[in-house]
Amino acid sequence: MSIERRDVLKLGALAAAVTLAGAGRAQTPGAAPGETRNATRKLSILILGGTGLTGPHQVAYALSRGHEVTIFNRGRKQREWPGAVEQLLGDRDLNDYKSLAAEVAKGRRWDICIDNPSSVPHWIRDAAAVLKGHVGGYVMVSSLSAYAESATPGDDETAALAPFDGDPLKETMASLRADMAKFAGLKAATEAETLKHFGDAATIVRPGLIVGPGDETDRFTYWPMRLAKGGDVLCPGDGRDPVRYIDSRDLGEWMVRLAEAGTTGAFNAFGPDEALDMAGLLYGIRASTTAGARLHWVPTEFLMAQEVSPWGDMPVWVPGQGETAGFHRRSNAKAVAAQLTFRSLADTVAATRAWFAAQPEERRNAPLRAGITPEREAAVLAAWTQARPTEEH
Repeated sequence: MSIERRDVLKLGALAAAVTLAGAGRAQTPGAAPGETRNATRKLSILILGGTGLTGPHQVAYALSRGHEVTIFNRGRKQREWPGAVEQLLGDRDLNDYKSLAAEVAKGRRWDICIDNPSSVPHWIRDAAAVLKGHVGGYVMVSSLSAYAESATPGDDETAALAPFDGDPLKETMASLRADMAKFAGLKAATEAETLKHFGDAATIVRPGLIVGPGDETDRFTYWPMRLAKGGDVLCPGDGRDPVRYIDSRDLGEWMVRLAEAGTTGAFNAFGPDEALDMAGLLYGIRASTTAGARLHWVPTEFLMAQEVSPWGDMPVWVPGQGETAGFHRRSNAKAVAAQLTFRSLADTVAATRAWFAAQPEERRNAPLRAGITPEREAAVLAAWTQARPTEEH
C-alpha cells in the first residue's frame, strides 16, 4: 500500500506544524533556549491570533524582552498574561477588521505584525487592506507543506511551491476544512499574497510539525503518554526513518527575535540541527519513564498492509522512502544561521507531560486525539507476532 499524494497533503495539513538536541547552541549570543532579557530596541508588535499554540509563547517572550504587544483575534480564548497586553477583537472569517481599522484611523502604527493563523489568501488580502503602510514588517506563518513535493532530501527554501487549481482568493477556511487536500496549494498561495502586499518587508516562516505544551492535537503528546503507560508499544518501521519537528516555544521566541533583527525572507523552521530518527526519538522518550515500555519495530510494508497510517496512527512518523523521502530531510540551515535554537528532547517531553497533567480530568481521561487506539495497537502487534514469531523484543 503506497502513500498517495493526497495522503502526503493530509500529513502536511495536520502538521501545519518536537524539536530536540541542539542544547548548547546560543539563542542570542550568550543566551540559552528560553532565556529572557531586554531586547536592544523596544518594538510595538501586533500579533494576529496570539492565543493558539505558538501565540502565547510569542506574547510572553515579547513581554519579557520589553516589547509592547497587541493581539487581534475573536476573543474566544481568554488568557492571563505576565504583563500588559492590548486586545482588539475581530473575526477574519467575516472580514471584520473594524477594531484594527479604528486604530489605524487614529494614526496607529506597529513595528511588526506576526500573522499566525492565515491559511487562506483572502485573510492576507483583507488584513493588508487595513494594515499596509501601518506595519513595518509582516511575519507570516506558512508550513513545510507548502512545497510542491516531498521526495527530494536536502531541498531548501528555493524548492518549488505547490500549485493551486482555481482562484485561491475565493477559498475560505470552511472550504479548506471541508477538503484538507487543498492545504498545500493554499498555503503557497497565501505566501504569494503576503509577498504581493508586503514585498521585501515580508518574512515567511515554514514550520514543520509544531508541538510542545499547549498542543491540543496530541500529535506529539501521544508518544510521551503512550510510553509512560509501559507494555508492548507498536513502533513504525525499523527506527531509521528521520524525524523533524519544532517546539512551539522555540518557534514563537525565534519569530520575535526575527522581528527584533528585522530579518526577512523565507525560512524552513524545524529542528534538530543534528540527525534524528524514530529510534532516537522513542528511546529518548522512554528513557524519561520507569514504565518499562517494550518497543516493537514493525516494517513499513506490514503497517501499510494493516492500514496503519503514518502521522495519524503513528504520530510524527513519515516513511523516509518514496514520495515522502524528503519530508523530514529538508534543509534548516538558513533558519539555524538566523539563530533558530532548539530545546532538548527531555525539556519538550517534560513540558508536554506537565501541560497535559494540568488539563481538566475529562480531557486527561479521554482518548488521545492522535495515535492508534489501544485495541488496534494490540491487534496489529498480534498479527505481527504471528507473522514473525521469532521477533526479538
